[in-house]
Parts: sequence; structure tokens; C-alpha cells
Amino acid sequence: MKRTSTYADILNTGYRLFAEHGFEKTSMTMIAKEVNISKPALYYHFLSKEVIIDVLFEEICKSIDFANFFNIQHYTKDNFEEKLIADGLHVITKQKVDDNYSRIMKQYQALGYRNPKYSQKLLEVLNGFTTGFVELLRHGASIGAIHDKDTLVRAQMLNMIIDSIDNFISYGFEYNYADIWTKAVLTIVKGEDT
Repeated sequence: MKRTSTYADILNTGYRLFAEHGFEKTSMTMIAKEVNISKPALYYHFLSKEVIIDVLFEEICKSIDFANFFNIQHYTKDNFEEKLIADGLHVITKQKVDDNYSRIMKQYQALGYRNPKYSQKLLEVLNGFTTGFVELLRHGASIGAIHDKDTLVRAQMLNMIIDSIDNFISYGFEYNYADIWTKAVLTIVKGEDT
């Protein structure tokens, strides 16, 4: 079993505590106690709670980058639709199994109203999905898996659907997200009008 570093333990603990108690109510003392280190040791790794919040935000944004879920090189003419469905379902499943993700992302969205660096980074992540879907659809067209028609609009639709599913999950709606994503992909990829 691989032992995690104190730095990673602090981030993982901060992630959980921030999700459970919020940024305001989580203290450095709470984090140090949970990690089982002294406060000076915690301050050795992170100068402040705000630094933990910032580093954690960067790590979360990296983890939800489009390329982490959709590897364009793995898409072929024979597997394009099925792979797009499966990769999107992986995004959805990842969120559903991590209750802390929705809670902490709501807090970062709220921070975005006060501090534009958070809202700008979240917009970059969303735009990254649109750009990624455009590249993926263009790849699909170049290999003859799909038609090269309304690529940008279809990419935006895929992004809007996956982001809406993300939001609905965070609100606790129990919809059949797998069927919704599958139907959306088949409709959008085949270029059918809805």
C-alpha cells in the first residue's frame, strides 16, 4: 500500500472538511487535528487556509479537465458513439459517487461571485469542454464516424447537457442520467433535429 504524503493528506482532509462544514467554518486547527499534525506543521505546508482553498481549487479544476475523461486518440470509426457515451457516463458516475464534490463546487461558485479568479477559472473549465467536444467531433468527422455538420453547436449542446446533469446531480435530483446522456449523444452525434 502506498503511503500518502502529509501535503496530500492535508488537501484530502481540507476537501472533506470544506465540503462538510464550509470554508468559513473550517479552521486550520480542525484540519491539523484531522491530519494528526501540529498547527506549525500545517503552516509549514500551507501558509493559510486561503492557500489551501486556492491549491485545492486548482487541483479540482485539473481533475475535471476535459482530457481526463475524453481521450480523442481512443476514438475510432467503430467505437465513436459508444465511447462518447461511456466517457460521458464516467464523468457523471464520478460525481455521483463523491458527495463532497457537489458541496465544495457550490462553495467555489459562491466564491466566484466575490472573487473573479474563481469564476474565471470555472468558465475556463467549461470552455475547455466546449473546445474538447469540438475537437472530438471534428476527429469523428475526419475518421468518417459522424457527419461534419454544425460542429460548434453540437459541441456546445454536449457541454450544456453534461453541465446540466452535473447541476441536477448536485441538487439531488434522482433522474436516469445514463439514459439522458445516451439519448442526447445519439441525437447530437447523428445530427438529428430534436
